[in-house]
Amino acid sequence: MFGEFIKRRRVSQGITLREFCRRLNVDASNWSKVERGLLSPPQDEEKLQEIAQVLEIPLNSDSWKELRDSANIDAGLIPKDILSDQQIVNALPMFFRTIRSDKPTQEELEVLIEILRKDKDIEL
Repeated sequence: MFGEFIKRRRVSQGITLREFCRRLNVDASNWSKVERGLLSPPQDEEKLQEIAQVLEIPLNSDSWKELRDSANIDAGLIPKDILSDQQIVNALPMFFRTIRSDKPTQEELEVLIEILRKDKDIEL
């Protein structure tokens, strides 16, 4: 996910693997493994920002969020901004059960609907 995203952006801008690695001051052999999904992506926010800068990805853009989220997901982590919202964290077990095809209870659905209404001002 992360590696594919980075490689796609890098290639579309005409940046070779070696040039990309030179700009980031990382080993090309190791970075190639990141792009192929054999090594976990960096988690350091500063390094992710450097990558975004090389790829001309504005911070806080949708592409920036995709870069950061895919780095977390490939490392098996839940993004920090998700973990900082206690209501979302409390709803995660229900979400995990739902995506595993375990039906949530009516009470759990009502709690989730209330969270969505509060956070997004949407009518359900």
